[in-house]
Amino acid sequence: MSATPLFSQLRRLEWLWRPLAAWCGGVAYPVTLWLAVLSGPPNSTSLRFFLCAVATVLPVALLRRHPLPGSALMLVGTFAVSAQRPSWEVVYLLVLVNDLNVLAVVASRARRVAFAVAVPTLLVQIASATYFTSGMDVYIRTLVVLVLALAAAWMIGLSVAERREHAVEQRAQVAAQAVAAERLRIARELHDMIAHSVGVIAIQAGVGSRVIGTQPDEARKALLSIEATSRETLAGLRRTLGTLRRTGPVPGAEPVSLDPAPGLADLERLAVSTAAGAGVRVELRWRGVRRAIPADIDLSAYRIVQEAVTNVVRHARTPSCRVDVEYGREEVCVEVVDDGRGCESADIGRAGGWGLVGMRERVGLLGGRLSAGPRPEGGFRVAAWLPVPVPVVESDVRAGTEAAR
Repeated sequence: MSATPLFSQLRRLEWLWRPLAAWCGGVAYPVTLWLAVLSGPPNSTSLRFFLCAVATVLPVALLRRHPLPGSALMLVGTFAVSAQRPSWEVVYLLVLVNDLNVLAVVASRARRVAFAVAVPTLLVQIASATYFTSGMDVYIRTLVVLVLALAAAWMIGLSVAERREHAVEQRAQVAAQAVAAERLRIARELHDMIAHSVGVIAIQAGVGSRVIGTQPDEARKALLSIEATSRETLAGLRRTLGTLRRTGPVPGAEPVSLDPAPGLADLERLAVSTAAGAGVRVELRWRGVRRAIPADIDLSAYRIVQEAVTNVVRHARTPSCRVDVEYGREEVCVEVVDDGRGCESADIGRAGGWGLVGMRERVGLLGGRLSAGPRPEGGFRVAAWLPVPVPVVESDVRAGTEAAR
């Protein structure tokens, strides 16, 4: 028979021979320990110690599977060897092994199992001390050492268990925080997407209902704007929900669009397709040198402008607003200003919206600044400053290298 079929057969019978080997090792431990102490030359203490140390490996597998029976067999071997009055090296070895067993049980098992192992261990060690001590003073000192050693093993095991539980709680807390942050991000994205689009649709529907009898062309334009905004919103929702539900290719399902997230480069489309369709003209002005910025900053700046323009459409009652985008060396500034009725920022919050709250959260997460409030000359102003990593140019690298030299 070749080796490969033999190994395969052993793997199939693993459920049988592993427990059997563990029980055989546990049962053989006290017998082997007792024989190791009795056998060998009378003056060969090192040999006896070595044989006892090798024998302590036998109950390890049983202790991992069944700590109570394994500990009972270990204690039987300890008491049987102690009755033979072995050398102090063997006695210290057995005490150390029993205490390490208590430590492992306390660190990995329930408290009732730990007590069920620790109490008999202490009682057996106290009873065994009568065989290898002489005199009451020596016996009392030995008992104190045994109790202190077992207490130290208990405390160390308890500390290991608490650290393990704390690590599990920390991992669960980190996972919960990640889930909460992701849910907040998704809620913010859905709010920015839906609130803006639904606000535009509501205004267009109101315009269409008022002019449908007298100005059918204007009503048609309003309906076309509603259709375009609705399709764009549905596409965005499909992308978001498709990303959340994507677990693999689904046969026959419509492929999910992988269009990139919007950024400042899409402000022209925002001004033309949404704000202009709602009857509000958006004047877009660029300052500084336009450049690529990190995706999260680009998306946040776009969402802030989108939400501010949506508030202008819904609350300002003005035909126009101005959007300024300024690229600085260390930050990007976006500003939305209108000449409307200039309602207080608290008024928007009382209206049931979360727009300004979402803006502040976005800016706060990026370490930026946000200013939102009425202007002294009338109207409302929203301005956000978002820090941008300073680009490293070749001249800076060359200057730094020369300075280092």
